[in-house]
Amino acid sequence: MNQNKTNRFMPLLMAFCVVIGILIGTFYANHFSGNRLNIINSGSSRLSNLLHIIDDQYVDSVNIDDLVEKAIPAILSELDPHSVYISAKDVQLATDDLKGSFSGVGVEFIIRNDTLRIQNVIKGGPADKAGILAGDKLVSINGKAFVGKNVTNEEAMHRLKGPKDSKVKIGVKRYGEQGVKVFTVTRGDVSVKSVSACYMLNDSTGYIRIKSFGERTYAEMLAALQTLNIQGADHLVIDLRDNGGGILEAAVQMANEFLPKNRLIVYTQGRKSPRIDYRSDGKGSYQHIPMVVLINEGSASAAEIFAGAMQDNDRATIVGRRSFGKGLVQQQIQFPDGSMIRLTIARYYTPSGRCIQKPFKPGDNTDYENDLLMRYQHGEFFSQDSIKHVGPAYHTHNGRTVYGGGGITPDIFVPEDTTNITSYYKEAAMSGLMMQYAFNYTDRNRKKLNEFSEMRPLANYLKRQNLVSDFADYAERNGLRRRNLMIMRSHSLLEEYLNSRIIYNMLDEQAWIEYVNLDDATIKSALNVFRSPSILMIMSGQNGRTKRKAQ
Repeated sequence: MNQNKTNRFMPLLMAFCVVIGILIGTFYANHFSGNRLNIINSGSSRLSNLLHIIDDQYVDSVNIDDLVEKAIPAILSELDPHSVYISAKDVQLATDDLKGSFSGVGVEFIIRNDTLRIQNVIKGGPADKAGILAGDKLVSINGKAFVGKNVTNEEAMHRLKGPKDSKVKIGVKRYGEQGVKVFTVTRGDVSVKSVSACYMLNDSTGYIRIKSFGERTYAEMLAALQTLNIQGADHLVIDLRDNGGGILEAAVQMANEFLPKNRLIVYTQGRKSPRIDYRSDGKGSYQHIPMVVLINEGSASAAEIFAGAMQDNDRATIVGRRSFGKGLVQQQIQFPDGSMIRLTIARYYTPSGRCIQKPFKPGDNTDYENDLLMRYQHGEFFSQDSIKHVGPAYHTHNGRTVYGGGGITPDIFVPEDTTNITSYYKEAAMSGLMMQYAFNYTDRNRKKLNEFSEMRPLANYLKRQNLVSDFADYAERNGLRRRNLMIMRSHSLLEEYLNSRIIYNMLDEQAWIEYVNLDDATIKSALNVFRSPSILMIMSGQNGRTKRKAQ
């Protein structure tokens, strides 16, 4: 009987002892520890307790959510340049390009003089069906004015994108018409194409321009390859210049299409991420087509993975300038409120073992952000001898020497041509005056320009219009002093810029790319590669293999 009573009261006795212990501990902490909290001395505990202390004791009321929103980016910035925080309201914008489609109105726009100008209306898209035209000035959204300092790319996208089948009222001013025209646009699915151009450079050479790597890139590339194959392409140029990257899997799928079986494409490895190898399966349909890949300082991430795989496997000649050097692998981790972080968990390595990532100092991104400017100042854009390789030498599948230290160094270097660049040209371009003139010219002459449906006839027509002189008059009226000698020196650059923008306004992105490629030095170098029999053998995989020196 006594034993049963003891067992019944034991939990109460233990609870009483715990409470007494807490009270005694608090008394001694307050009197002998200077009123300091006796918390676990770890970073996560300190941070959690700091927020609790601020919320509980700070002199004024504080929005803790806002404080956290500001603190997370600061913490991530101490790690590396590519670990980032994305707020809940920006997640959709951050992921749309990778998905290959979004729900919106289907327009491309640019902001000039605090006004949103519609550059292009996607054919068959919601805005096209509603009657909105390229050249229209967007001045209101849902009855509210959208002009002035509040006009930003981010705000415009937030207002124009929305759930499928939802409606938005867009007010525009159209050249030659009075007042504001209001269109009710029903939002719908809009495709985001990553293959922006596909055409024949000559009778035997196909060209594909890929501007990003998303979920639909591989399928788009296959369709482009099929088109070029029908047109008789025996050689291939893949243009990755200014391609900032995207999804790893898209780059791996693309590389697989061109490589024989069991070739290493890329591998990733990190402190908590075991090495993962990505290899070709030998099922690609284009394993022997001679190929050139174009890169420059704007080519990054997935673009560098593809270029590195082609170079290290001696499958393509890389032409252009050294790539950006973004070789950190990010994992997306979402929070319950819809926000997310992209946290670096590993590094990318090319088949030869080169780390794609260029050096950086954790917590100090100044040099990293200025890297391209420093390359320019050091002369790397103009001379191959100015490229500084800070990493060790590696070797390709056939034993050629390549270098680590960040980015992909091309096999054939093409310098940036600054021969005809003058201060007048720089100011005309940087000020936006040339872009604005192209818009105005397109609006004034749209009826005539509509007679042209192809790039070359339109380019020939524009060349006869003496646009450079007309632009110089326009620019002078808008504050840019006329400098005749500089205009003469930069005449070809001015003409190309003006004509290309008008072609873009009237036709599409592919027509614009075709035009600027007509006199492009990198394209010419690529075509010269295909005239070398020895290089053709290497690129088509028909070379006699030499012993591999290193892995």
